[in-house]
Amino acid sequence: MRREEERFLATLKSGLALLEGEIANVKAKGGAALPGAVVFRLYDTFGFPVDLTQDVLRGHALTVDEAGFGSEMATQRARSREAWKGSGDAAVGQIYSRIAHDLTTEFVGYDAISGESRISALLVNGAPVDEASAGTQVEVVVDETPFYAESGGQVGDRGAIETSGGALEIDDTQRPSGALVVHRGRVVRGSVRVGDAARLAVDAGARAATVRNHSGTHLLHAALRQVLGEQAMQKGSLVAPDRLRFDFTHDAPLSESEIERIEDIVNGWIEANDAGRTREMGYKAAIAAGAMAIFEEKYGDEVRVVSFGDVSTELCGGTHAKATGDIGVLKILSESGIASGVRRIEALTGLGALAHSRAQEKKLRRVSELLKVPADQASERIEKLLDERKAAEKQIAELKRAKFSGGGADAGAQTREIAGVNVLVRKVDGLGAGDLRGLVDDLRGQLKSGVVLVASADEGKVALALGVTADLKDKLKAGDLVREISAVVGGKGGGRPDFAQGGGPDAAQLDAAFECLYALIAAARA
Repeated sequence: MRREEERFLATLKSGLALLEGEIANVKAKGGAALPGAVVFRLYDTFGFPVDLTQDVLRGHALTVDEAGFGSEMATQRARSREAWKGSGDAAVGQIYSRIAHDLTTEFVGYDAISGESRISALLVNGAPVDEASAGTQVEVVVDETPFYAESGGQVGDRGAIETSGGALEIDDTQRPSGALVVHRGRVVRGSVRVGDAARLAVDAGARAATVRNHSGTHLLHAALRQVLGEQAMQKGSLVAPDRLRFDFTHDAPLSESEIERIEDIVNGWIEANDAGRTREMGYKAAIAAGAMAIFEEKYGDEVRVVSFGDVSTELCGGTHAKATGDIGVLKILSESGIASGVRRIEALTGLGALAHSRAQEKKLRRVSELLKVPADQASERIEKLLDERKAAEKQIAELKRAKFSGGGADAGAQTREIAGVNVLVRKVDGLGAGDLRGLVDDLRGQLKSGVVLVASADEGKVALALGVTADLKDKLKAGDLVREISAVVGGKGGGRPDFAQGGGPDAAQLDAAFECLYALIAAARA
């Protein structure tokens, strides 16, 4: 026990030294928050709970980069899932099956988020162990748990498990085999043993946010079917504390008015504060009673039916709000297509939606400050600036064209006669592909009869535009000519008989491309 205490104190000392150094770095740079990656390292490597780090930072007038820490945690959970259930390790799967044969876990988390239980198994690196000490990544099996195991699109709960000899931070809960539930996390203090009495506590804030998002998903599904029709069926979902994602069948993007109508319907139901109701009943009876089943899901003979008023009734094993008003508000962030006939909605509820709205308001205020107009006039000011920019760009393009086109005498001075055809070749700088076309038109008009080639090189790449006057386009086709000369600079081109564009990545071959044009014209006139 003495050695265990020494190891713990050494780890604590190292973590504090890291924290002090990082605080000094942040202050030296004039920052206000400790980066999420550092907070996660303190948590993951040194066992510092986030609230401990926050307490230390308050004394230095600093905060935690919560978004960055959340991102690091999400990445770790993904790595954990890959390592445990995505590695294809048959031995680990067999161990799960053997444990599931002897042990089951009763879920008691519909009505409680904390409780007492007993540790019935521990796994480290896929192997059963009797004890795990501080710093060890471990999977914990208990007799009964308030932690929801990932299922039906709802992510697994996170939280803490404590015994008389140690404590664990749980960052994910899974159901790898049958009724077996495993709590995945890390021992952050002391050690834990099989047979220990344990106190389990789900992260209350994360669970509450997940509940809002899951119940919001049910209302969203009902509203989609009301607005789009009964063909709008769920094809998948993700319900997490920070967001909800809902995939559904539909053959076209949703219009702005459809999205607003869906939001209005859902938020109307939320405002009505209809009570939630859950029932355990036979599958056939549930379907006969109007419950909606997701056909990709597997259901047993006994199912759980979740209803909100008379607007939503679905088969669902997830955790849900007591009433629709608990959801607070639902805001759709985006709608997109992810496969043929399948659309995806990303949305937020409750405090997450409020935080998003505040972030958008801050951005709008910043825009209005930069534009020096009230926020409600920002769009009109931007439109005016864009119009002014468009006009300025047009004027600049005209000036550039005037600079490079010159007068008629200038154009003639740069013209070569090839087999009786006037050929004008011009190199220019600072013109884009669109500007080249206007320049070709100007030069072709000055030339009266002939071929005009304009080339612009930028960062080693070449843009080409070629025009042929009307009297020659039957014998010298611009599309054919530009295709051949574009190949010389390593690219492609094509177009109409009177005008074509092309280019390539090899500006060093531009002079060779000009010679190629002369040769092509000579061959065509021979």
